[in-house]
Amino acid sequence: MTALDSTDTRHRNGSPATQASAPDSASVPGAGTATSKAPVQHLVPSHRTYLMCRPEHFTVSYRINPWMHPQDPTNTAKAIEQWTTLYDTFVGLGHDVHLIDPLEGLPDMVYTANGGFIIGGIAYGARFAYPQRSPEGPAFMHWFADNGFEVVEPERVNEGEGDILLVGPRILAGTGFRSTVESHAELAGIYGREVVSLTLVDPRFYHLDTAISVLDPLEDDENANIAYVPAAFDDASRRTLETLYPDAIIVSEEDAGILGLNSISDGYNIVIAKRAVGFEKQLRERGYNPIGVDLSELLLGGGGVKCCTLELRR
Repeated sequence: MTALDSTDTRHRNGSPATQASAPDSASVPGAGTATSKAPVQHLVPSHRTYLMCRPEHFTVSYRINPWMHPQDPTNTAKAIEQWTTLYDTFVGLGHDVHLIDPLEGLPDMVYTANGGFIIGGIAYGARFAYPQRSPEGPAFMHWFADNGFEVVEPERVNEGEGDILLVGPRILAGTGFRSTVESHAELAGIYGREVVSLTLVDPRFYHLDTAISVLDPLEDDENANIAYVPAAFDDASRRTLETLYPDAIIVSEEDAGILGLNSISDGYNIVIAKRAVGFEKQLRERGYNPIGVDLSELLLGGGGVKCCTLELRR
């Protein structure tokens, strides 16, 4: 594993990491409403590779997000059953799924999306905001190294794909609750891609992957689109998203509030929360094939489909 040079805070082409900004006169049409205005597309799935972790030690024993209530009971067997359905869904769609061994005492390790971010075989490790999860960072970095990835150890707090999303050639990076904006400069230095900083302001959406769904997963797809809930973001970030993604699906707070946006797409099939019926309809209107999965037990820890899934890009 290699340590990142903390002085390298710029793209390899010399441009700085992009901060969320847009003309002040811009507005957010349809904010807070469920809209789908683009025509139906003819979409083709792409093969994906994921990392997951069986929730053998899942429980809610502390509170680090609004979903967690340690006083309420959790059912580990039910969590495993629901997780297995998600695993089987990915395998049934033809995707490769790798597993990292769960470690006792780390009940949130099932949320593998937070374990890092990978493009082109380079894995940017996670550095967690809360001490309860901090041992997960080294565990994931060791797995990456053992499985042939080049690992870059983080100097700044970031929670992997929880706050870092690849949308075509561009990286969207969240801050506000967990990952620091300084980690966005680290990303720019590592990958040499445009990094757009977005600020989260609603604690229900404490990670970027709870507020944005990447609909088109191919790395260099200039037309890659997203779905998002405007209420999760500050005004500047809303304007930025409207400018960058004018045809985005605007999802209702009702669907987003059950982590409906916390989803995984192969470009055609999109695995979402089973209860997000409005979002399901919007996806069908755009030509996608939504597949609902019940992860209600894992939702007790604040995670959904995407939280349980880290994409491995070589």
